[in-house]
Amino acid sequence: MTRPGLAGELIAWQRQHGRHGLPWQGTRDAYRVWLSEVMLQQTQVSTVLDYYPRFLARFPDVQALAAAPLDDVLSLWSGLGYYSRARNLHRCAQAVVVQHGGRFPPSSAALATLPGIGRSTAAAIAAFCFGERAAILDGNVKRVLTRVLGFEGDLSSSAEEKRLWALAEAQLPERDVDVYTQGLMDLGATVCSTRSPACLLCPLQARCVAKAAGTPERFPVKTRKLKRSRRSHALLWLRQGGRLWLVQRPERGVWAGLWSLPEFEDAAALQALLAAAPGEGEWLPAIEHALTHFDWTLQPHVWTLPTGAALPAGLPPGRWVTEEEALAMGLPAPVRKLLAG
Repeated sequence: MTRPGLAGELIAWQRQHGRHGLPWQGTRDAYRVWLSEVMLQQTQVSTVLDYYPRFLARFPDVQALAAAPLDDVLSLWSGLGYYSRARNLHRCAQAVVVQHGGRFPPSSAALATLPGIGRSTAAAIAAFCFGERAAILDGNVKRVLTRVLGFEGDLSSSAEEKRLWALAEAQLPERDVDVYTQGLMDLGATVCSTRSPACLLCPLQARCVAKAAGTPERFPVKTRKLKRSRRSHALLWLRQGGRLWLVQRPERGVWAGLWSLPEFEDAAALQALLAAAPGEGEWLPAIEHALTHFDWTLQPHVWTLPTGAALPAGLPPGRWVTEEEALAMGLPAPVRKLLAG
């Protein structure tokens, strides 16, 4: 399946037609490349372009990130989703400082031992910053390679994914691996899209098995589909004297470690908590929030306690904060939007 010339064609295309103006390009600073690679996992470039400069302004180097409180990191990450990335980012920065003297190790094998850095991310950092001949295999690259090579293996199988890794390594050029790697990323992001790929613009169209067969959208093959479910909970927006009550979510699960409004199984459970509470409240419009594995309906209820009144019995442990303080904390995006709206 190895096709001589693929890398050369892709390198030439990237130099002429690829992306060159992204803020994390043109640098061999491993901190900046690592930060961009983590942010770009399952997130559109347009979204990352908003977050990346703000993050660098607050944490200009790995030492600053390692020394920061996790709440500060989560606060800046709010809205990017997949919050385990932010927690691993913080842990990784601390590991780089403590274990590697503040310098990222210069090999993909060593990078992959750090928290939150998988094989593909490690290879990207190693290629861009240290010139290592290491293959990447993120979602975009899987799509490009399976189509071009006509790879029929079911990527639900770990054995087939391993086989694709070997093929990805076989395509690596002897030189300009950073340009080649960027070219794969650019091609998958801008030309070889999931649906309606722009095959006529592709530098690899003449050698693409999927295009020749007229079935590019059939690749990559993955039979095991994610089963989505639906959940519904009630949220309590408890206010008193210009403050609101926030609770910190558990370290595992959805929105792990973030601050949020107290969550209840349903409206009845929340109403039972408030039955004997002084004050008054109202239900707000439901929030529909989509996560990777399920769709979530959140029903907020705002309740104002009179000044000096005690907290309702059974309220989850938390703390009073002002609205300004709340918006500076690590909040889930829907809760931030609710409080700011």
